[in-house]
Amino acid sequence: MSITAPYLASARTQLGALRRGEITARGLLDRVLEHHAKVNPSINAVVTLDIEGAHTAADKADRHLAATGKTLGPLHGLPITVKDALETKRMRTTCGSTDLTNHIPDQDADVVALLRSAGAIIIGKTNVATLCQDIQTSNPIFGKTKNPFDETKTAGGSSGGPAAAVATGLTALEVGSDLAGSLRLPAAYCGVYALRTSRGASPIVPTRGHIPRPPGWATSSDMLTLGPIARTAEDLDVLLDVLAVPAPSDGTAWKLHLPAPKLTSLRQYRVGIWADDDYCRVNLVTRGLLSTVARLVRGAGATVDDSTRPVDFADSDNLFQRLMYATASASATDETFAADVQAADALADDDPNALYLKSRTMRHRDWTRADEERQELRATWAEYFTTHDTLHQPSAGGGCLALGNPGCSARRITAAQ
Repeated sequence: MSITAPYLASARTQLGALRRGEITARGLLDRVLEHHAKVNPSINAVVTLDIEGAHTAADKADRHLAATGKTLGPLHGLPITVKDALETKRMRTTCGSTDLTNHIPDQDADVVALLRSAGAIIIGKTNVATLCQDIQTSNPIFGKTKNPFDETKTAGGSSGGPAAAVATGLTALEVGSDLAGSLRLPAAYCGVYALRTSRGASPIVPTRGHIPRPPGWATSSDMLTLGPIARTAEDLDVLLDVLAVPAPSDGTAWKLHLPAPKLTSLRQYRVGIWADDDYCRVNLVTRGLLSTVARLVRGAGATVDDSTRPVDFADSDNLFQRLMYATASASATDETFAADVQAADALADDDPNALYLKSRTMRHRDWTRADEERQELRATWAEYFTTHDTLHQPSAGGGCLALGNPGCSARRITAAQ
């Protein structure tokens, strides 16, 4: 680990140095904060800092280790940030919404509580798209987050602040959220690793305390998952071991065990590569990268299936959109939802706005049918992974968007004849 830049080492390395007493939690924190002062103003990844609270937590960690010889937990003394969509006790949490400009939660989101109990030092919050609803990170409170490698490009969204912070060493680890690419896209744009964790009947990482839903709600979207962001794949594992637990309300009844990988060499893997699709074309550069991946993996001895098409892309996307629009309606006001119902009832099924409005206002019977389709789709994927071990796809159809693109609601596509 570099003496002058310890914050650029992997999380595993930093944690090892903290455990062995090679650096104190306070010493590491102060180095990180010095780095923030130099780097963060140019990319705007971290939007809220709690320096006093972080110093208090770091000093406590150092006293505990000195007195007992034991760490506070697997993340003992590690300074990290968390996405501004996760409620954090006594720390401003806005999710980029002006309605929450002065929101200071009185309790932690479940994952934030897990980080604290593992000994992490929560130093601040990272920037997000407004209410996590964009593929770039910009909001009217904190402005835009720039890509750490090209200031003319976006860091992606909605976890753009977290991904940019990890990429630049402003934090060793981050917790992001993902419903429609909010972990995967920023990781691809910023050159870091992220994991969208699994969600079946219950998510493997607790989601209570994520905005949206509104602050204080006991539930979250049935499509949302939380997951780690890191600079190395090994560091994803460090954080996942902390986060992958039942929700507190379930913890007394059952435990979660993630099995270790069965395979130890790339040549043992059966690899599917889905590089392109008629429904959603990728550009030539992206297609070329996936071809390179196929060549390298095949050269390493793996079995490669580059014609794999386990499901119909268009049908899957249609189902995804229907369920996404349905879950997003939960926090709509009574007046807004009533207007949506009226508008949906007036639309023909082939109207361009029908998918959004009719999905948003679907009857419970229709939702249960859609959910049944979802479970059938899960079974199809489970069957696919009896003959394939991994499936590789592009995270996006092309490169980063230019910084300053308008928000989703203001974008337009012009189709030439």
